[in-house]
Order: sequence, then structure tokens, then C-alpha cells
Amino acid sequence: MTSRKDIRHILLYGVCLAVLIFTLKWLQWKVLILDNAVDVYVGLIAVFFTVLGVWMARQLVRTRVKTIVIEKEIIINNTEQATVNETELKKLNLSAREYEVLQLLTKGHSNAEIASHLYLSVSTIKTHVSNLFVKMDVKSRTQAIEKSKRLKIIH
Repeated sequence: MTSRKDIRHILLYGVCLAVLIFTLKWLQWKVLILDNAVDVYVGLIAVFFTVLGVWMARQLVRTRVKTIVIEKEIIINNTEQATVNETELKKLNLSAREYEVLQLLTKGHSNAEIASHLYLSVSTIKTHVSNLFVKMDVKSRTQAIEKSKRLKIIH
């Protein structure tokens, strides 16, 4: 069995060895740096400028486009009676079938759904939608729906 005195001697001996190894490694590192000082400094400068170049490239390449979301509140008066503006409807000169297609468009139906609902072919529906766009002077379904709601020709 080892006594406390023996443990202290072992610990002291271990600490002395650790300090000696640390000193030798430090001296070895110091000699290495002194012998190769120019190479070490050149390497450090190269690493610095590489990091600087990567940082500058990222600053130059990053996108500067920012997306801005604008929320627009639309107030719908439900107190008004939902009536169709007949005068605007007559100005557009829509046929009865085109008007039916427009009503189904406002409900969000696709061409195929409208065709099956009206028992027509998809190409006929495409023709009616194209005629609607020309008569209403719009370029998309969204514009057609917005204009028809603005003119109050649908409810």
C-alpha cells in the first residue's frame, strides 16, 4: 500500500516531467519558428488575404433585391343588394355562353371543369375565354375577374 508521502512524491515527479516536456516543446516550436520565420509569415499573410478575398467576393455577389410585401385591405359591402349592372354588361357585348363561362371563371373553375359543367369541349371553352379576354380588354383570368367585379357584371 502506498502512503500519502509516496503519492506526493509521485505527483511532484509527474508535474516536473510535464513542465520539462512543455519547456522542450516550447523551445522546439521557437526554434522551428526562428528557422522558418519567413515561410511562417508569408503563410500567415497568404491566409489573411485569402480570407479577405473570400469576404469581399461574398459582399460583391450577394443579392441586393429585397422583397416588400404590401398588404391591401379590401372592404366588401354586403349591405348592397348583389345586382348585375346590365348597362356595363351590354357595353361588353358578351354572348350568353361567354357570360356563363365568365361566371364559372369567377368561381375558380379550370377549363376542363367548365367544359364538363357546360357539356362542351375544352377547345370551345378556350375559345370562349379568349373571346372574353378580347371583349373585356384583359390579358389574364385574374384581370377578367377583377374587371367583372369592378363593373359589377357578376355577383
